Amino acid sequence: MRAALTALVAAILLTPTPAHAAPVREATVAEPSAATTDGRPRVATLAIPALGLSGLRVVPYAGTPDDGPGTAIQDRGSAAAPHGSGGLVGPGGVGNYLVTGHRSSSTAPFRALPSLRVGARIVVVTESHRLVYEVVGTRRTSFRSEHSLRQQSAAVPGHPGRTATRAMITLSTCATFEDHAAGNYWSDEFHNPEHRIEKIGVLRSVQRI
Repeated sequence: MRAALTALVAAILLTPTPAHAAPVREATVAEPSAATTDGRPRVATLAIPALGLSGLRVVPYAGTPDDGPGTAIQDRGSAAAPHGSGGLVGPGGVGNYLVTGHRSSSTAPFRALPSLRVGARIVVVTESHRLVYEVVGTRRTSFRSEHSLRQQSAAVPGHPGRTATRAMITLSTCATFEDHAAGNYWSDEFHNPEHRIEKIGVLRSVQRI
């Protein structure tokens, strides 16, 4: 049953989504979440085996997604993990561990992120834990919508005001190519396009190291 559901959601993810849309597509996965960490912001490294990505440094900072400090971190080739707003937490914490990375500039670590399918693993390693998340869905964020931004930073991604009961991750990158293909050349002061493509994951295992 689960294999059929995973295949169905994977097929949906391969269907192009209009740049103006902001859907939340999630697979309902029956297994319980793993144990969690204290959720404090920590430097981490991130790997996505399905994309051949490994050793990506994730730098925490106090702020909001893709603000000035976060963009500066990404411009240096790392990924950025904001905290202190909405329901954002550090790696392994109950809530939303949001990691942003460039797709079309600097080292472009998230260039292939939109192709990541449901069921793929995201491995996050801190100084004390090895965390494995499983991708369960895809959503989009619009920088021109306050509601969409609240959804992005919510403790339960896509659901502002909902109480988090499990540790989740959001991997976020720009939809520059899709926006431009649709004739949308809007950008903010940090040269971010209007839309973000985001992969949502649930923590499946925690190992102390």
